Parts: sequence; structure tokens; C-alpha cells
Amino acid sequence: MQKRAIAVHDISCVGRCSLTVALPVLSAAGLNTAIIPTALLSTHTGEFTGYTHLDLSAQLRPIGDHLSTLGLHYDTFYSGYLANGAQVDEVLRLMDQLCDPQTHIFVDPAFGDHGRMYSLMDESMPRQMRRLVSRARTIVPNVTEASFLLQEAYPGEDAGEESISDFCRRLLSLGPENVVITDVHFRPGETGIGILSRGMEKPLYRFHQRFQGVFHGTGDVFASFLLGALMNDLPLEKAAGVALDMTYASIVETLRDGEPLRYGMQFEKVLPLFWQRIAK
Repeated sequence: MQKRAIAVHDISCVGRCSLTVALPVLSAAGLNTAIIPTALLSTHTGEFTGYTHLDLSAQLRPIGDHLSTLGLHYDTFYSGYLANGAQVDEVLRLMDQLCDPQTHIFVDPAFGDHGRMYSLMDESMPRQMRRLVSRARTIVPNVTEASFLLQEAYPGEDAGEESISDFCRRLLSLGPENVVITDVHFRPGETGIGILSRGMEKPLYRFHQRFQGVFHGTGDVFASFLLGALMNDLPLEKAAGVALDMTYASIVETLRDGEPLRYGMQFEKVLPLFWQRIAK
């Protein structure tokens, strides 16, 4: 039977991120993917000005109430960008309504990058996001988000292995079974991920070439590829490697085409390769 996912993210009308990434990637992974939008924006908030922003907090409860009457089982619940910290209460309620013990709760705590929170975030977000992380099986923070979740100073873009390994271990102590930290740099010219699951002695690290520039939506692209691979029963280490490879390939395609980076990465072009990597 086809697996079902439900993705709780915002929608940006222009600029590849959040639901406009999660829906096609998970669909390409063979998942029947439902959505619950947390906010509607005309564009994402990076490099665009004058964007519109509609907070959809008032819709989360009635949507959840209706969906809970349908009797559907969701194999994974995927939460990402939330419009404000107060939405965490509603997302936790959605988890209670729509998840069962078999549901893989996957949390991308999408609230910051480069040492600071996103422009529309309120100060309660790190504290509130820790509540979601405690319910998750898998979390995928970047280094900035990991710092905020752990109430630590941002260690900088070139934090060393000792620092990131400590972050991985301490994030596991918040409740999840799996931690994948993104945007890890140990040496010039590389970028990658740190992977740690309960039972592992120490984190594993995987890297690719680092390109110059700001690639908006990278976290959403990586997280969606990772979840799609996990839902096709790949073990965490292999799924994370596939997701990193697909993210790298998406950046290569974007640079080859020359489209302005603010429109996001051309992940669409690597979806056939993604399916080849994860199909049984």
C-alpha cells in the first residue's frame, strides 16, 4: 500500500522552499502527500522585499479537526516553517490528532540561518521549537538552529568537529532518535552534514564541494530528500548520503542554468535520479 505523508509548512508563491519543495520531492519518492499550510507568502523572505505574509494560525485547528474525521493513517508527519512560536501548540495538537505510534515524526526546525533567526520569527521560537523536537523521531537543524535549540552561542560557519559532535549528542538528549545537522564546514571548500542516532558511538560526517553564494531553500531541499529516502526504507546513514548527493546535484544544475539564486535550487531536474537511488 502506498505510504502517506502530511507536511506542515508555509507556502511561498515564488521561490523554491517549504511546501513547493516538500510536496514535489515527497511525491517523487512515491508518497501520497497531504499538506497543512502554516502561512502564505508571495515570496520567501530571503533577498526579496515587499513580500506579503498571511498567518494561517486560525486555520490549523479546523483543518486538523476535519482531517481527523477521515480515518487516514500517516506514515510520516513532516513539520517545517511555522509563522510564529504560538503555532507550536497547534502543531502538537495536529500530531495528537493525526499521528499514531507508527508515524515517523520528522521535524525541520526552520527558523534561522547564518547565526540569526529569520526576519519574521519571534523570540519564543527556539523555546517553542524544543517542544516539537522532543516529539520527533528525526530532526534536521542547521548549525544556527542547533545553537538556538541548545541555548548556545552560534559557533560560526567553521565550527570544528568537536563542537558539532557535542551539538549532535546534546540534541539527542532533547528527545529525538536521529539527528542530522546540516551546513557543517570543517575545512575550506567543503560543506556537509553530521549524522547521529541513538546507539551510535559517535557522529558520522559526509561532505561535498562548497559553492560560493547563498542557496535559498537548501535546508528544505535536503530535508525533503532525506525524508523521502527514509520513507523508502533506506537506513539513516544511506538516506542522508542520498539527500546530500541530490542537494549537491540541485546546486550544480542551478549554477549551470544561471537563474538568480533567490529563486531557489532547481531540484526538479534531479528527481528522476533521486527515484533511481531510492527505488527498490
